[in-house]
Amino acid sequence: MPGGGQSFYPAPGAQGFPQFPPAYAGSAAGAPSGQTPGQLPIEQSYIENILRLNKGKLCTVFATFEGNNKWNAKEFTGIIEAAGRDHVILSDPQVGTRWLIPMVAVDYIQFPEEIEYEYPYGSSPPATYPPR
Repeated sequence: MPGGGQSFYPAPGAQGFPQFPPAYAGSAAGAPSGQTPGQLPIEQSYIENILRLNKGKLCTVFATFEGNNKWNAKEFTGIIEAAGRDHVILSDPQVGTRWLIPMVAVDYIQFPEEIEYEYPYGSSPPATYPPR
């Protein structure tokens, strides 16, 4: 070849794909340890964690249920009993009613008072999930 350069033809069986050096074990540069490179960071301020911090407080959950002709949008006012990755449980102790509301229907949540947002030291840590 002129100039001693590389050939423009791929090696047999290479199918024209570029060759990359093999990946090494360990985390990628800039990726926090314990996180898979190329994934979103592990989140610790999920709505469920904020709701757990405010367990026992009064709130109003505004939810929309698409395709429901009877009531498309609904408000639930009650005390936060529990929260999970995909739901929140409210109760109205005066009536004895409890609601299990799927997070997919929740538009927003209103509190009549200041809310807790950060975990105090010594309490259980917030829920974390692997990136999707």
